Amino acid sequence: MARAVSIKDVASRAGVSTATVSNVLNRPDIVAAATRGRVNAAITALGFVRNESARQLRAGRSRFIGLVVLDVTNPFFTDVARGAEDLASESGLAVILCNSDEQPTRERRYLDLLEEHRVRGILVTPTGDNPERLEEIRRRGIPVVLVDRHAPRGRCSVSVDDVLGGNLAIAHLLDMGHVRLAYVGGPFTLGQVRDRHEGALQALKHGGLDSSALHVEKIAGLNVASGQEAAAALLTLPVGQRPTGVFCANDLVALGVLQELTRLRVAVPEDCAIVGYDDIDFAAAAAVPLSSVRQPRVQLGRAAAELLIEEATGSPNHTHRQVVFEPELVVRQSSSMTRRTGAD
Repeated sequence: MARAVSIKDVASRAGVSTATVSNVLNRPDIVAAATRGRVNAAITALGFVRNESARQLRAGRSRFIGLVVLDVTNPFFTDVARGAEDLASESGLAVILCNSDEQPTRERRYLDLLEEHRVRGILVTPTGDNPERLEEIRRRGIPVVLVDRHAPRGRCSVSVDDVLGGNLAIAHLLDMGHVRLAYVGGPFTLGQVRDRHEGALQALKHGGLDSSALHVEKIAGLNVASGQEAAAALLTLPVGQRPTGVFCANDLVALGVLQELTRLRVAVPEDCAIVGYDDIDFAAAAAVPLSSVRQPRVQLGRAAAELLIEEATGSPNHTHRQVVFEPELVVRQSSSMTRRTGAD
C-alpha cells in the first residue's frame, strides 16, 4: 500500500519549511504569493490531502457532531437526521450517523467511538432509561441532547408529547365506534412505547372504559415484520374478543399489520381499523392509506441540533431546555369508516 503524502513531502518538493506549508494551509494571507504558488503546485503534483481529523484534534475543535438513532431504516429517523444535518451544515458542521439498532451494547460502542473522536456534541435517542453513560460524556465536556425523549430539568432534549399522541389515536377509534381495541408496540423499555400506551389508557378512561378494553400485543421491535406477527396473533383471539380498532406504536408496525390483515382477507377499515404513529411518507402511500399521529420529524432534528450547537459553541443565549412538540392526528382511509353496529 502506498504511503500517504505528508507535509514534509510537500515542503521538500516546494523547497520550503514544514511551517511554511502549514501557514499556506491555515493562514495563506501571511505567506508571499510566490511561495504560496510553489507550495500549492507541490500539493497538486503530489496529490496531498490534509489530515483534517488530526488538525481538529490538535485544536480541540471537531467539526463533527454525532447522531445515534434507534433504527436507521425507519424513515422517521431519516427525517430527523435530515433536519439535524441541515442545521449543522448551516453552522459549518457535519453529522456522523450511527444506528444502535435498539441494542444497548451497540449504542454504548458508538458513544465510545464518538467520544474517542472528540466530536463537538452528541444527539441520541437512547435505547433505555440508563443515563449514566451519557452523564460521563457530559462531565468530560461533550454536550449531549436527547432526541425524541424527554430529559430531566437541567439537561437538553427535544421530544413530542407521546402521551397526547396515544390519547389522540385511541380517542379517534372510540369516536369511530370501536370498543374492542388493541395497542401493538414494543419493546416497553422504550419510553416512547410506554408513553403512547399511557395516552391510550387515558383516552379509554375519558371514554368511560377501563383498561380491559385495550388488548396489548407486545412486540420485539418497531418494524414491519413485528407488525405482521402481531396481526397474526390478534386473529387467533376468539371472534368476540378480536379488536376492531388497532393502534400501532409506529407506522412501520402499522404497515405490517395492514399487510397481514390484507393477506388474510380482513377488510380495512370495514372489519378492522388501523392507526399508526409518525406519519412517514409511506403511510399516505399505502394500499389503504394509513391514519397516523404526525410528528414534526425534520423540526425535531433541527431543534435538537440547534440546542447542541448553542451549548457546544458556548453561546450566551444557551440555556438547558426541554422542547416538547405537540403531535396531530391525520385521518385517512384506514380508520375513516364508522364501526358497523353489531358487526364482528
